[in-house]
Amino acid sequence: MKRPLLIALCLALSACAGTKPVAPKAAPSHAATTVAKPAPAPDTMAPAILPAATPVSGLAEGVALYEKGDYNGAIKKLAAANVPTAPKATQLSALKYTAFSYCLTSRQAQCRQHFEKALKLDASFDLESGEKGHPMWGPAWLKAKKAKR
Repeated sequence: MKRPLLIALCLALSACAGTKPVAPKAAPSHAATTVAKPAPAPDTMAPAILPAATPVSGLAEGVALYEKGDYNGAIKKLAAANVPTAPKATQLSALKYTAFSYCLTSRQAQCRQHFEKALKLDASFDLESGEKGHPMWGPAWLKAKKAKR
């Protein structure tokens, strides 16, 4: 078989197999050229490997639950985001929304404790101006700030 005809045959076979064409390697004229076998099809019955939950995803899920009014669910999800290996901003947000959730479920002591944890993690931590005067968590925030001094 002549080389151009062999290349055309390889390209046609690889196109039928659903793989990229493989250019034949330059071989001495006396060596036989082989066609690469297509890769086996992936097992469609194999379970999907999902990435492990991250603190950031726990934060997003917790905040979403908080915004829906599921404060107890938010507390559980946010606990997974408040881990020492998480970025500080993630930990602080988790602590803040956890505090908010505790306050909104009439657990003022836990609310204040989470504000205190946030201040211990970052002494410059502060609430947004619109959050500071909230009737449910505003008093707990002020107590935590005074205890930090």
